[in-house]
Amino acid sequence: MEKPFTFRDRLNNWASRKIPVKRARSRLTRPLASVTFDDFPKSAWTAGGTILRGFGARGTYFASGRYCGIEEYGIEYYDADDLRAVHAAGHEVGSHTFFHRYVPEVLSRDLVADARRNAEFVRGILGDVTLSSFAFPFGDVSPRTKLLYSRLYPCCRGIRPGVNAGVLDLAQLWAVPLEVRHWTAEQVEERVEEARRQNGWIVFFTHDVSETPAPYGCTPAMLEHALHTVASAGMPVLPIREALREATGA
Repeated sequence: MEKPFTFRDRLNNWASRKIPVKRARSRLTRPLASVTFDDFPKSAWTAGGTILRGFGARGTYFASGRYCGIEEYGIEYYDADDLRAVHAAGHEVGSHTFFHRYVPEVLSRDLVADARRNAEFVRGILGDVTLSSFAFPFGDVSPRTKLLYSRLYPCCRGIRPGVNAGVLDLAQLWAVPLEVRHWTAEQVEERVEEARRQNGWIVFFTHDVSETPAPYGCTPAMLEHALHTVASAGMPVLPIREALREATGA
């Protein structure tokens, strides 16, 4: 459950947006798109994965170990078999912390231990897999946690709205929500056109995929619209780690 946003939260998020931590100049000669799912609700795979496959796209599933095999607030989350299926289909599994807490409220040493626990949890199911992408739970970030996670992962994704072009901040990538609470087709189309013009990298994020999604999730039609729009713009849809490699050579 999301907590009330305090003045301190707003200050941390504002400062994090203003302070680039891990700058890299984009090497892209074509626009790219990525589709990411936070928390990994089961429907992100059973419905979202089917839609991605229909467009020849692969995504990034940001998994928190604590969600494995549970149902919470009416949302059923992934299980070990889903994690194996996502990996076998060529999608990326990224880290979303193990406990899924508001990271600015947690001591740095505990965040490092939590990251290690989530990596060990995923390796226990998938074998020798490295989690190279990270997404901040709730999009909540502070300058301290931004710096910390930039040292733990090659690439971190936030929820700042925008397209990644020119000089990228790999510690807090810009992203575009696919969330039923405030989605419009026009906003998606405008952002895709922006990425096309700039040879940019557009990163979509959502949660569950359902005809009756949670406020932070999307309907199948919303996801299909985003994928159709980027396909019409000639943009491949790659997992974060592969798009990062093309964008920076790393």
